[in-house]
Amino acid sequence: MDVQQPTTRTSATIDTLAATVKKEFSKFLQEYILPAEENNGVQEEDPHYKLAVDKMKDLEFTTLYIDCKHVASFNPDLVTAIQDEFLRLEPYLKDSLREFVLSFHEDYEKDDKEQVREFYVAFYNVSNEIRIRDLKTARIGTLVAIKGTVVRTQMVHPELINATFQCKECKTLNPNIEQQFRYTEPNICRSPACGNKKEWKLITDQSRFVDFQRIRMQESSDEIPSGSMPRSVDIVVRHELVEQAKAGDKALITGTLIVIPDVAKLSGSSGRLQMSTRGPQRNGYSQEGVTGLQSLGVRDLPYRLAFLASTVVPTDNKQGLVNVRDELATAENVVAELTEAEREELIAMKDDPKIYDKIANSIAPTVFGHEEIKRGVALMLFGGVHKTTQDGINLRGDINVCLVGDPATSKSQFLKYVVEFVPRAVYTSGKASTAAGLTAAVVKDEDSKDFFIEAGALMLADNGICCIDEFDKMDTKDQVAIHEAMEQQTISISKAGVQATLNARASVLAAANPVHGRYDRSRSLKANVNMTAPIMSRFDLFFVVVDECNDVADYNIARHITSIHRFQDEAIKPDYTTAQLQRYIRFARTLKPKITPEAQAVMVKEYKKLRQSDVSGLSKSSYRITVRQLESMIRLSEALARLKCDDVIKPEYVHEACRLLRKSIVHVDHEDIDLGNTTLLGAIVKEGDEKDDKKPDDTDATSKPDKDGTETEDDEVDKPAVTIPFEKYTKIANMLIRRLRQLEGTAQEKADGTKKRLKDWYIHEIEDELQSEEDFHTEVRVVHLVMHRMITVDGVLLELNDFDDESKAAVDDEDSVVVVHPNYEMESGLAS
Repeated sequence: MDVQQPTTRTSATIDTLAATVKKEFSKFLQEYILPAEENNGVQEEDPHYKLAVDKMKDLEFTTLYIDCKHVASFNPDLVTAIQDEFLRLEPYLKDSLREFVLSFHEDYEKDDKEQVREFYVAFYNVSNEIRIRDLKTARIGTLVAIKGTVVRTQMVHPELINATFQCKECKTLNPNIEQQFRYTEPNICRSPACGNKKEWKLITDQSRFVDFQRIRMQESSDEIPSGSMPRSVDIVVRHELVEQAKAGDKALITGTLIVIPDVAKLSGSSGRLQMSTRGPQRNGYSQEGVTGLQSLGVRDLPYRLAFLASTVVPTDNKQGLVNVRDELATAENVVAELTEAEREELIAMKDDPKIYDKIANSIAPTVFGHEEIKRGVALMLFGGVHKTTQDGINLRGDINVCLVGDPATSKSQFLKYVVEFVPRAVYTSGKASTAAGLTAAVVKDEDSKDFFIEAGALMLADNGICCIDEFDKMDTKDQVAIHEAMEQQTISISKAGVQATLNARASVLAAANPVHGRYDRSRSLKANVNMTAPIMSRFDLFFVVVDECNDVADYNIARHITSIHRFQDEAIKPDYTTAQLQRYIRFARTLKPKITPEAQAVMVKEYKKLRQSDVSGLSKSSYRITVRQLESMIRLSEALARLKCDDVIKPEYVHEACRLLRKSIVHVDHEDIDLGNTTLLGAIVKEGDEKDDKKPDDTDATSKPDKDGTETEDDEVDKPAVTIPFEKYTKIANMLIRRLRQLEGTAQEKADGTKKRLKDWYIHEIEDELQSEEDFHTEVRVVHLVMHRMITVDGVLLELNDFDDESKAAVDDEDSVVVVHPNYEMESGLAS
């Protein structure tokens, strides 16, 4: 029979390189002192990483972050060895750190549960930065850095690192069983008298667990070769690195490439399936065929690549950019992070009286003109103040802007500028986006088979800006999906057993083209753009850009574009650089301006004006003025106060906000109104009827025979038709309608409701605008023709008279009483 032989232990081979690296790394930790020029001119007395360890202990952390540039300046060979053999040398580096920490803080060896602490070393600023698609097997074990966008994060759950098992047969403990990304049991019991290989019990209180999270990162768009799909990689983060990155973050992650077993395939959940034929047994043999390779004694060993993270750094910090929409930042924290020169620069910008115009000119400097759009985009970057009511209802502070206009008017350039300016910004196209792609989707995890939420564009842009190009090409059902996100700034999901409400606190900057290619001024904005009314009301600002021919403007645009192509960056000289704008906006967004009573009174007054001008049927705007426009006025006023670094909202800020709103309320351009020939006036033009004074045989000197021998008067042929602008026509018509509404039901209705008295009333109302007798006669003619059109064409006015003979009831009878049509409403408007 077989007798188990005693285990023979051989002396382990000493890793010379690892021992040398451990020694040199300990020397680096004990001796490195940060130069004064890297510490704002202050020379440190103690070793730099001793101070870092003290801070680590105060925060009760166990990870020490080390700058590779410091290691390279201290010992270039050391940093080269660490980067080339990181996975092999990591245990020795952790031992060296442990000795260094305990040399200063012996009481920090164990935690509250009297378990020995594990210390970790994390490196950043490595010189070896590669693309995600370059992660090949040659990079396994090396220390590299990759950057991209986090597109998916999973829940944090505990991971077993070192396990202690108890043999169920002999009760012997088998400690320090290392786990290789899956549950790994001992091969055999350590007791020589026991040969147990299968029966084990995990002792959880003597095992070590760490927080574990898996995230998926996708490579940046500027790193994707032509014609290729974006690559992604699974990243494993542990202990203090969990929850450091969320979906939508652009991050630079330092770590090492590792090989892990494909748990899904090893568990057989996604193995091969083969057809089997089950039939009756005959002669004791089964007719069932071979069901898989495992039945033949062969088993696949699938592995896949993953990235084990050491540090996670936001990309905007790496590139020197500033997150202008950091909602957790305070004014004190922002100022503390600035240098003395940057603080003086911030104060100078704050005190500049022309800061509004300078910031607007610094927005998208490569785009010529479009000053109003630049002001609107600048206010969108500053944003309003987020508020929460006592009932827990959130009031939106983000400003949504929509650009509508002809092709080749730089709409997409503004979107691209904002995407580059704001670190957390997402660019997408309406035609290529679905409702799930814009909001969120519920997908199934390949490993756990659980459903989880994958973020869409608005979720990825949370606390940022979502730029949507070709917004008008989006399907109507997809536009409906973002209703909630644009106003309540949440996304509700209820599918596949997942019910959640997610944050989408993002501004929306959209660009749309007119329906027929070019913007038609004779039609309303809603008729020009393929958008629903609810979507339009959710935009705070609409800017219509029309490509019109203008010699001066065309010359300046052509000169600007050719200068950019010729001199590139030298042709652009904005008032402020991108870094200066980002620092200023980040500081300004920490302010929460309050509305003063004076500003409140102006807001109420301006809102009433907007409502009155909107309900006026003849001057109806692009869309109905609702309470949302009042909230837009408040948000724009708060953004202007932030731009001025003011703690209160002044009336002038409200006036500027209303001016921008009126720019958005695009009124329809109508053609001029042709009121007909002036001969319709008859005796009204003159004091008396000159035709009555003429004899029947008299012939007018100006009359001349036509081809048929009949005579035609010149004033019936040669006098031009009276034409007035549509705005003037609506003004006169509205004044007459309001006057008749006031007379309805009163004793003066018949006396003051005649044509003659109405004209006299109108002339009296505008007498301050009349400069000469000629103006007087012109206005008399015009108001008479307007009334004639309102009766005969528009049907808004009805004429009442007491004549029995219809031939005497002429339209021009001055004694006729007119009333407003009973079915007419001011909102319905007149025919044009």
